[in-house]
Amino acid sequence: MTGVTRLIEPVRTAPTPVRSRVGWTVVLLTAVAIVAFSAAPYFTASLRDLADAEVGLAPTYAATHPVIQAALYVHIVGGAIALVVGPLQFWRGLRARAPRVHRILGRVYLGAVAIGAIAGLIIAPSSPAGYVGFFGFGTLAVLWLVTGWRAYRAIRRRDVPSHQAWMIRNYALTYAGVTLRIWLPLLLLAPLAVGAPFEFDAAFANAYAAVPFLCWLPNLVVAEWLIRRRGLPS
Repeated sequence: MTGVTRLIEPVRTAPTPVRSRVGWTVVLLTAVAIVAFSAAPYFTASLRDLADAEVGLAPTYAATHPVIQAALYVHIVGGAIALVVGPLQFWRGLRARAPRVHRILGRVYLGAVAIGAIAGLIIAPSSPAGYVGFFGFGTLAVLWLVTGWRAYRAIRRRDVPSHQAWMIRNYALTYAGVTLRIWLPLLLLAPLAVGAPFEFDAAFANAYAAVPFLCWLPNLVVAEWLIRRRGLPS
């Protein structure tokens, strides 16, 4: 691992632009906010009680098989850890001054991605969005797992540029947990913007039919733009 450390250390000579710092801060704060307001409630009451209160996905999964319910909780835990730890992997100061901490957090992050993705594949067929949810969230889980594996294999080969590129792609998929919750209210309010009659159940069903793909496809486009802009392998 000494060779990896030496490869990482030169980033100390490259100051981080203000825009990059602002963007990183926004990503970190929104990730923490989503974990606090969307993930944490699942650990404050039983799934049945949460379903009665119509909290998140609880109404969908409260009546499913215990294995599916367990996978839901594993997915929430894996996704929450990955969302919060992920931005720390892009903190240049941490990579330069504490490479050992960077490596430990990297293992934690990729472990969280692995369990979150596998659990996501298990719960995808039960998505309230039906086949669109199954294929959209299922594809997201597969890509989440594959990009994480590619990032791990790249750093094992000491190919730092490729590792950085795959980590950007992977966190773009992780960040779908945030963008899903941004797109959903926007799509819910879309009928009002065009003056169409608003009926919540119908609007929610239409919105949730779009987000299984919309929550991560634009993220990957932005990720590839960032990768090319930084001169990393695309």
